[in-house]
Formats: sequence, C-alpha cells, structure tokens
Amino acid sequence: MKNKLLRYAFIVSTVGFLFGFDSVVISGVNLPLKSLWESSDWFHGTFIISISLWGTVVGALLGGYPTERLGRKSTVLWVGVFFTVSAIGSALVNDPYSFSFFRFVGGLGAGVGSIAAPAYISEIATARDRGKLGMLFQFNIVFGILMAFLSNYLLDGTGGEDDWRWMLGIELVPALLFTVFIPFVPESPRWLIVSRNRYEEGRRVLTLSMSKSEAEQAFAQMLLRTESNKPSTVRLFSGKYRQILMISFLMAFFNQFSGISFVLFYAPEILEKAGLATSDSLLSSVSVGLVNLIFTFVGIYLIDRAGRKLLMYIGSVGYIISLFCIAYGFYFSMPAMFKLIFMLLFIASHAVGQGAVIWVFLSEIFPNEIRSFGQAWGSGLLNVFAAIIALFGAVLINSFAPWIVFVLFAGFMVLQLLFTHFIMPETKGVSLEDLERKLVK
Repeated sequence: MKNKLLRYAFIVSTVGFLFGFDSVVISGVNLPLKSLWESSDWFHGTFIISISLWGTVVGALLGGYPTERLGRKSTVLWVGVFFTVSAIGSALVNDPYSFSFFRFVGGLGAGVGSIAAPAYISEIATARDRGKLGMLFQFNIVFGILMAFLSNYLLDGTGGEDDWRWMLGIELVPALLFTVFIPFVPESPRWLIVSRNRYEEGRRVLTLSMSKSEAEQAFAQMLLRTESNKPSTVRLFSGKYRQILMISFLMAFFNQFSGISFVLFYAPEILEKAGLATSDSLLSSVSVGLVNLIFTFVGIYLIDRAGRKLLMYIGSVGYIISLFCIAYGFYFSMPAMFKLIFMLLFIASHAVGQGAVIWVFLSEIFPNEIRSFGQAWGSGLLNVFAAIIALFGAVLINSFAPWIVFVLFAGFMVLQLLFTHFIMPETKGVSLEDLERKLVK
C-alpha cells in the first residue's frame, strides 16, 4: 500500500472521529442539562439527545447532492466547517432551543460526512486494501466515542455548573485541525473520471495512490463503465437496484436495532440503573469506549482476511449471547459487575461485526454512478433508525424494566443472523466494477 494512499484515506476518515465524538459527547451532559433546563423525558429525548441525530438524518439524505455536485473533497471540507460552528455554538448557548440548533448543525455535518468520506475512501483504494482503509472511518468513529467518554470523565467537576460547556466545546480542537488538513488531499479519481470526465486528472490521482499497473487497470475499468452507462438514465430507485436497496435497508435496520445507540447514548444512566454510582458510571463508560476501540482493531485486521460475512456471523452470535445475559442480569438483580461484563461483550461484538462492516459494505455495494445517492440512502436509513432509538430511549429507560428492552434487541439480532446467512453477499476482494455486475440485475 502506498504511503500517500494511507495518508489521504486517514485524513478524510477523521470525519468519523468528529462524527463519533459529536454523537456520544451528549451522554456526559445528558443528566446535567436535564436538571438545568428541567425538561420532560419527551422534550429531553427530542431536543437535547436526539436532535443532532435528526440533523444527521437530514445531512445523510441530502448529502448525495453536494458529494456528487461539488466533489468528495470540497464536501468534507464543509463538513469540518459545520462541526466547528456546532462546537462553538453549543458550548456558549444559554437556552435549550439555541442548544438544539447548534447540535442540529453538527448533525448535518455528520450526516453529509458519512456520505462523502466513505465514498472517497472506497473510490481511492485498491480492491485489495479497500476493506481496511474503509475501516479507518469506523476506527475514527469509535476513537471519537472513546475520546468523548474520556473527556467527559476528565472534565467532570472542573468547571462547576458549566462542566457541560467544556465537554461540548473541546470538540473545536479536532474540528479545526480537520478543516486545516483537508486541502492537502486530492479529489476522488472515480469522481473525476466517471462524474466529470476529467480523465487525465483522475489518472494522475490514481498513480499517486496505486502502483502503475493497478492505476492503469483501474483507469481502464472506469472508462469501460463510463462508456456503458448514460448518466441521464441512471436512477437510484429504478428496478435494477432493488436488491442493493433491500440489502442496505436491512443492514442499516439491524445495525441500530441491536441497541448500540441506546447503550452508547445512555451508557452512564444504564450503568447507574445497573448499580454503579454516578462517578463510577462515567468511568465505566470509558471502558465501553476502550473495548469498542480495541475490538475495532480486531475488525480492521480481519475484514480483508476473513471477509465481511464471517465478521457479521461472529458479531451476531456475540450480540445474542450478551443481550440475553444483560437482560438476565437485570431481571434477577445480578451484581453490577455481571451486567457491565456482558455490556462490554455486547460492545466487542458490535465492534467486530456490524461496526466493522457497515461503512465499508455500504460504500462497496452501490455502483460508481449512483454511489453518492446510494450512500445517502444507506446512511440516511442508519441515522433515521439511530434517531428513533435515541428519541425513545429516554422514555424506554424510565418506562420499562431494562430487561424487557434488552430481550427485544436480542430478538432482532436473531433475525440479523438469518439475514447474514441467507441474503448478505460477500464483497471481500472484489473490484467495485465487478460488484456492480454481480448485484445489479
């Protein structure tokens, strides 16, 4: 793998760090803001916890347009600007409505970034390295989650009643750094060639990131696909893409109905209900982020060796065992450590399975000419489901016994196991153009 390819992919993938940090930092300010503004469960779940995710939904659904019209590079540059504005604004406001606005802005950045960044990485990488380079986005998401949990823990008690401002405002640092570095990466070669017919420029970028022979082979394949597709006739929701649309829908649905967002966004509150004190729950949240990061490395190691389907099998079985055991722990009032252990197993299962696979998989299965809009469809669905979980999480956690919620999530993971076996295709080591021939009917 060329060093330049790794550098370009890593810089763009740090959108994931901002995405993960911005999404989960709310867990540390959840209870303080609920107390400060004396909001109801519904208001708190809608305007404080899930509002950024609704921004992510909007950003993801609309993100295909700037990604396709402006290019991948220009789009991710604007993503950095959105995160910068959100960090400053949400840390300085004094009322819940202004807070919600700036959190929504950050969500827009996350949604658009979840389209542009994975598309860029999949389009600049070779088939051999596409899995692990695509995993850089997921790695940065979980690294951002860990840093959010860790900074929340370290900043707790440092600013008195204004702790929450520091917890949110610290995101300004990585947001600014990301925005400064993006101008130093080239545009996606596939966007230049397939979408803009800028053949020589695209060919030059390919030679920066691949060997000469790989670049020439990729260039020839792109030219062939460009000549055989008329852009005016390409529509995402035409009948020939129905298989891809169904697969991406189910992938996104099962990702969120595993309960992963519920656990991450409400980790301190869930751990308090498990029997840990407030300070212990914040520290234990750090362990959740750390396990997530460690097993993401396992996923990075395996994704191009074992393949996407095997990781999904492993993750599904781990989900089922851990979720049923967490439910057992709550139902029979087992010690807090019992519940924490299986919660960490749940996080590990996600990191190796769905967490490792989904962003790589969604960026692979859509053809070149509709990749931006296909990414928008898949990421939009993912974030709609995440927002629904976050919206109702505040109600679920206070209205139902925790064991009921975890049994429900476990049931969905049984269905995911069946989906993996009977429907999900393997994409390991297959070029994007060959995947198109396989999946488009």
